[in-house]
Amino acid sequence: MSIEIFFVAVLILAFFAVFDLVVGVTNDAVNFLNSAIGSRVAPYVVIMTVASLGILAGVTFSSGMMEVARKGIFHPQFFTMPELFTIFMAVMLTDILLLDFFSTHGLPTSTTVSIVFELLGAAVAASVIKVMHSSNALGVGEYINTAKALTIISGILLSIVVAFLAGAVIQFLTRFLFTFDYEMRLKRYGALWGGMAMATITFFILIKGAKGASFMTPDTVQWVKSYTVFILCAIFTVSAVVLYAVMKFSRINILRIIVLVGTFALAMAFASNDLVNFIGVPLAGFNAYQTALASTDPLNIPMTALSQQVQSQTLLLLIAGAVMVVTLWVSRKARTVTETEISLGQQEEGMEQFESIWLSRTIVSMVDSFMGSFKGLFPRKLRMVVHRRMDPGRKKADSGHETQPSFDLVRASVNLMVASAVVSFATSLKLPLSTTYVTFMVAMGTSFADRAWGLESAVYRVTGVLTVVGGWFMTALIAFVVSFVFAGAIHYLQATGVLLLMSFAGFIIWKNHQQHKGREKEKEETKIFNLKKVEDAPSAISNTFEHLAYLLKEIRESLDVSLEALFAQDVDTLSRQRRKIRQVQLWANVITANIYKVLRLLQKEQYQISYKYSQTTRRLQKLSDGHRDIILRSYVHLSNKHKGLLPVQIEELKQIKAGILDILQRVEDTFHQRKIVDYQNVIDQYKSMRAMAEHFHQSQIERIRNDTSKTRLSILFYALVGNCLMLAKQNVLLLEIFNESFQIDKELPESYFTVDTN
Repeated sequence: MSIEIFFVAVLILAFFAVFDLVVGVTNDAVNFLNSAIGSRVAPYVVIMTVASLGILAGVTFSSGMMEVARKGIFHPQFFTMPELFTIFMAVMLTDILLLDFFSTHGLPTSTTVSIVFELLGAAVAASVIKVMHSSNALGVGEYINTAKALTIISGILLSIVVAFLAGAVIQFLTRFLFTFDYEMRLKRYGALWGGMAMATITFFILIKGAKGASFMTPDTVQWVKSYTVFILCAIFTVSAVVLYAVMKFSRINILRIIVLVGTFALAMAFASNDLVNFIGVPLAGFNAYQTALASTDPLNIPMTALSQQVQSQTLLLLIAGAVMVVTLWVSRKARTVTETEISLGQQEEGMEQFESIWLSRTIVSMVDSFMGSFKGLFPRKLRMVVHRRMDPGRKKADSGHETQPSFDLVRASVNLMVASAVVSFATSLKLPLSTTYVTFMVAMGTSFADRAWGLESAVYRVTGVLTVVGGWFMTALIAFVVSFVFAGAIHYLQATGVLLLMSFAGFIIWKNHQQHKGREKEKEETKIFNLKKVEDAPSAISNTFEHLAYLLKEIRESLDVSLEALFAQDVDTLSRQRRKIRQVQLWANVITANIYKVLRLLQKEQYQISYKYSQTTRRLQKLSDGHRDIILRSYVHLSNKHKGLLPVQIEELKQIKAGILDILQRVEDTFHQRKIVDYQNVIDQYKSMRAMAEHFHQSQIERIRNDTSKTRLSILFYALVGNCLMLAKQNVLLLEIFNESFQIDKELPESYFTVDTN
């Protein structure tokens, strides 16, 4: 093997570095964007600009953090350049795949944990190969810095507990002080509280964000440690005075200043500390290549030089920062990861991203029981005082707003202050806490203390947290195993192995991209079912029936495909349609939730329309139930390998199918056109279906008697016919509600609807 081929390897690592920056920022952006975006502290452009400036400032301070990729996990003096390139190639391929996978599914994970365990897995593979092929080799443990892996694992556990408890306690005390209606109390205590928050955040910048900067010499670092209390007091005093002056002489909300400064601080800390996770390995490979070129035996010289500290070039760091900033602005997956964390902490109840599982239900039940017993230890009057001050209902959201923040500025500032404090304190004590884990668990702790996890949403939120935390442990396991396998493949297959793995990675990333596009499309479709700015009940009711039209279209298309798949005994198509059940139920639930919002807008004198309109919820439930039952029964019947429908049953069901699809189409068109109609033709169609069903019932009895239709086949046939009739009936009832609701409502503008008697 010649030295020239490793120049190509250096170029490949450079390409990997750019790609890893993209997928890394995509996943880690949630660390510093969550609080600002969730609270809508400023326009989106302002938030992104502040975060971008924080990243550009942070990357110039990261040169001192590059050592972990060279000597933090393994001892480079025991490896040659080809062996190191095997490790580095495996690490970068694994990191790109792993982070892209988590980002595709909207799950935040730690880039530090991923890179550490990838280095560990690949280094172990290289060490095992050396031991197998050399009688003079050391033991595997001699090549590896095993203490680092144990440190990271302990850091995960420590982060989860400390961050959640700290966030919950501080948020409870802060909310008790300010309540949800915090404007007046902010004028009284805001300067002092803001000074404390600013002191915490700016001190965080000093000891976490800028610790790798050139101006932070060992003497400077020691001075900061020696005068910590003095620095904190000075920052607190200056910040409190400035914030008091801002409140006194302007209308600026000081919480906005705190949140934006905190966003800058976390973005800076992310760039300065986590940049190594993305470009540290390629830079180490480049340094190894330079060292090999300078030697007389480039392929066999030990890489002892990598044990020495190397200062990274500022230009390279700025280029990396530019890539990170561009990714931050254009990545749709970054928004997906951010939405996951924000949805788990949103104050208002709504449609949840995660389903409940038995473990989350058990945890919620245990906590609810414990809290019930715990509250009993305190006097009733004290409990009432706490309840009044912690009641989210003290400040009602404006129903006229199109979109409300997921949480307020008080919680956003606490998120940033506590995350900064926990990470700063842990860093000063040299405790291994991950910034990702701390920011996420602090956000979950503050949302828990803010009563965002009510009985209506707790099981779903806990499931989400368990999913994310479980992903953190899976990150370590997957990173180790995949990089171990990749390193072995690259060692034995050489350049061919690299090309094969790159092709494999490209295919997986393309599949992830397609999957993410599909989910984004579903989200866009779901956005149809969110009521826009509501100023009066009639326009809101009009939106509801527009939403119903889209729902009926989805049900119609799904039933058409599913029944045809049943007739053709195509279980794969039914399996795909089965996944749409949850989507239809989700949409039905969103419409139902919006109906309840509209009912709150209707005045007491509009009782008659309220009663008619409220009946829509029952029809919705029956529609989604009928759709689910048809698909599930069909899927279970085919997947259990039961006998297919008889030809005569298929012909009869095709006639029933034509009838229900026609009714669904008619009602869908009516809702889209927003016309009050004479729906006698739909009633006639429904009656025709009932007559057909009665005739088919007699035929089916005959088939049962002569034993041509077995029990399971008969059950399926009757269930399909019955559900189709039920769906047809619900559509007739929806048309009745549609007509009578708007005929009763005298305030509805005539431009919304016209009578059509054709």
